[in-house]
Amino acid sequence: MTSLPDTEPQTAAGKVLWHFSMSLDGFVAGPDHGMGWLAGVTASRPGLIQEYVETTGAVLGGRDGFDAYPDAGTTYGGAWEGSVFVLTHHPEDAPPSANTTFLNCDVAEAVRIGLEAAGGKNLEILSASIGRQLLERGLIDEIDLHIAPVLLGDGVRLFDNPGGSPIRLELLNGEDPSVEINVRYRPVRT
Repeated sequence: MTSLPDTEPQTAAGKVLWHFSMSLDGFVAGPDHGMGWLAGVTASRPGLIQEYVETTGAVLGGRDGFDAYPDAGTTYGGAWEGSVFVLTHHPEDAPPSANTTFLNCDVAEAVRIGLEAAGGKNLEILSASIGRQLLERGLIDEIDLHIAPVLLGDGVRLFDNPGGSPIRLELLNGEDPSVEINVRYRPVRT
């Protein structure tokens, strides 16, 4: 048996892309949206960050994430420039932020606005809650996850839908779209 191939490089195809680094136990942020757990984690292949810088036309996030990280200029380490949209029920109390537009509308309308601003490149969804809502409406084209070798145990889950139905996914990098992925780790002894 051969190992699973890495994903193909991301393309700027006007996709709605739900994109996150995620802990092995399914968290995309720690408590209070903390991201310190990613310190020391390296990209899976050279040029990965640049790949997203070049293919992302706009970003759609939520208010909690914005409140934790209000500087859109830090996206991809400051290498990315583009429109950032923050979906919120209270845009009137949002502090001004360069290149950030606050939206108070339906998530489908937010995607329409974001895709238009993306100009043919991808609209990245950087919110677990918004991603879940879009997935339920069939508005996510692709989920792109980078699994970090850490167990957080608490924080913001990628997909939190108690009582909801399972959503089947199709693996894009491999011959069998329903294959289970095997990863193997061991605890780091300190």
